[in-house]
This record gives sequence, C-alpha cells and structure tokens, in this order.
Amino acid sequence: MASSGSGERKLVKEIPGNLLIYDDGTVERLRDTDIVPPSIDAAGPNGVSTKDVVYLPELNLSARLYLPTAAAGGENRKLPLVIYFHGGGFCVASPFCAKYHRYVSRLAAESQSVVVSFDYRLAPENPIPAAYEDSQAALRWAFSHRAGNGPEPWLNSHADFDRAFLLGDSAGGNIVHNLAMAAGDPDFGLKGGILGMALVQPFFWGSEPIGSEVQFPDKMVKAVASHVWPYVSPSHPDNDDPQINPVAANGPGLVGLGCRRVLVCVGEADVLKDRGWLYYETLRKCGWAGVAEIDETEGKGHGFHLYELESEKAGALIKRLATFFNS
Repeated sequence: MASSGSGERKLVKEIPGNLLIYDDGTVERLRDTDIVPPSIDAAGPNGVSTKDVVYLPELNLSARLYLPTAAAGGENRKLPLVIYFHGGGFCVASPFCAKYHRYVSRLAAESQSVVVSFDYRLAPENPIPAAYEDSQAALRWAFSHRAGNGPEPWLNSHADFDRAFLLGDSAGGNIVHNLAMAAGDPDFGLKGGILGMALVQPFFWGSEPIGSEVQFPDKMVKAVASHVWPYVSPSHPDNDDPQINPVAANGPGLVGLGCRRVLVCVGEADVLKDRGWLYYETLRKCGWAGVAEIDETEGKGHGFHLYELESEKAGALIKRLATFFNS
C-alpha cells in the first residue's frame, strides 16, 4: 500500500470506492464531494423550493430544506414532515451533493412533504458516535418548530408535526434506527413524538453471515460491509455492537423503538438484504406496539434508486415511500 516515491506520503487505509487515508492524516474522499446550490428544482410536477439553514452553529452543521411549491399554496397549509439522513458509510457524502439533492427533491415532490435533509459529521475525523449525536441535535432542532415559533419559517408554517417521519438510506438508515431508539426513551423528551420511520437498504451487519450473505457473489462488497463499522466506530468496533446489529443478543432489542409505523425497503441483489428482512421480522415478533411493513425491489442492488433515479423501479420505490408518508 506504500506509494512509490521516496519521501512521499503513504497510503495506510482504504475503504474501496469511498476513502483513502494517508500516513500524514490526510483523508481523500472518492465520491459525492460535489456541492450544488439550493434552487427551484423541477424534478417533480409542481417544482420544489430548496434552501439551506444552519441547525447546529457550534459545529457549523447545516440542513437543506425542500418545500413543494404548489402544495404549500396557502401560508398555513400543513404537509407531512420528513427528517432525512443520507448514506455513505458514515464517511462520505452530504445533503448538498447532486445525487442526494436530486433524489430528495423528487421525493418531496412525489410525497408532497416538507423534507429536511440534515448534514452530520463524518468519520474518520469524527468517528461514531458523532453522527448519532448530530442526528439527535437535528431532531431536537426540527421539533423546536412544533409550536410554530422556531427559527425556520418553512417549518413553522408548513410542517405537520403530527405526521413526522424519519427517513434514511444505508448508513442514514442505521442513523435513523438509532435515533428512533433514542427518541423512544422517555428521558429524551421529544414532545409529540415520531409517527413513523422508513429505512431504505439500511446498513446493519453482524459478525456471522446470514442468509444470502454466505454465498454473496461479490466478495469485495461483502468485505467492505464487514470493515466499515470497525473503522468508523473504533471505540465499539465489534460488528455485533447493537448500533450496527440491532438484533444482537447483547442489545436492548427493538421493543423500545420510538415510533408507531416502520417501513423497511430492501433490494433483492443487495448484500444487506437479509439484515433488513431480519430487522423487519424481529420487529414484528418482539412486542413492539406498532405496525411494520417491508418492500423488496426485484433484481436491484444497494443504492440503485440514487444512481438510476429516472428508472421505473426507482420511481416505484419513491412512490412507495410517498404512500407511506401520506397513508
């Protein structure tokens, strides 16, 4: 892994397709480093207005807000609120890159929801639990608008906090699960609570392979899945830590999950598929007092809806999420 020139920095760690880390501490991110400005986005039939706000000034963390322009109509029309966390293995991407901006714009238009896409600190510079701490701060900030007197006018005027949902893809799905567990603790003090959460191809894992993981054809993908958590969470590197393996025997279980509805979305060709199914099946049997649903996209792998946004199957997944937020 060493570089070839004398005196040059050396590569000491790689997460294929995501990160290169050098011996001088430099971190080189390999994808989703672009930034697109907020704008009127015509991804949906009615257009979506977007803007950026700072939600945690002490850490300079921001969020991108999405408001369906036509749906907002009157000043006090209330829409479902979707609180979103992007994926990227806890170490790459942001709400402001083109891939996530296009996807969330389309989702906001299709679901006619107010969506807040939150940034959070990335590993390795900020290892776990930084992302979880930031997500809790984000949720508290969002709910500070519940009485209509928060710092952001769009949320004051248009967010229906009786229809508040959490949404996350991949690592964002992991963040959402852990956030819902925290919110389920009475000491968290979230007034009104979360109606539901949707986990899209959530990043859950474990030390022992299950189901199709045993014979998964892409060994590199499986190896990356196994190595990400120990790297981004050096204080709790075990792949059976309950934060990455929610059904681990040493964990708290799922009965305390702080919402009433759950939708799990998986891809048939995704190495994480069976973890999503296990989460869903465990949730149904554990005594949690809510309703769980699952949706599997035939023939598709991890993150397909982000890379094939205009495809029929990506559209079907977005419509499924929209139905969940509006039913």
